[in-house]
Amino acid sequence: MMHIAPWLWIVIVVLILWGLTAVFQKLTTNYISAESTLVWRTVGFLLFMPFIYPGRELYHHSLRSATYGFLAGLLCALGCLGLFAAMKSGGKASIVGPLSALYPVIVVILSPFVLHESITALQGVGVLCGLVAVVLLSI
Repeated sequence: MMHIAPWLWIVIVVLILWGLTAVFQKLTTNYISAESTLVWRTVGFLLFMPFIYPGRELYHHSLRSATYGFLAGLLCALGCLGLFAAMKSGGKASIVGPLSALYPVIVVILSPFVLHESITALQGVGVLCGLVAVVLLSI
């Protein structure tokens, strides 16, 4: 039997959870504004925090790491707002969700410059496939 790495199981769970999230996001934007959707998403997120926060001192981190975390949260919120606005303005979840989920293409493109990681030829092919997927989803 093939051994599956533990991280792969976690990613499969993430895939399922985020897929369900996209369905609920579209259902929500059918009824309320993108801004209200972001607020309620944040409320749901905050209600979950006490169950996962390890209890360590919140400010016991370097300024750099806290800044990166803050920027990640800010950009995520702006991205979510844009996603919800696209859905609210008539975008189909079956198109908007997958298109926005192509964000790893940006990571692959920026990783050599920002993260000092190398890109393999296979990853380059993956980026091209992602771009072709964008075109196919939009027609």
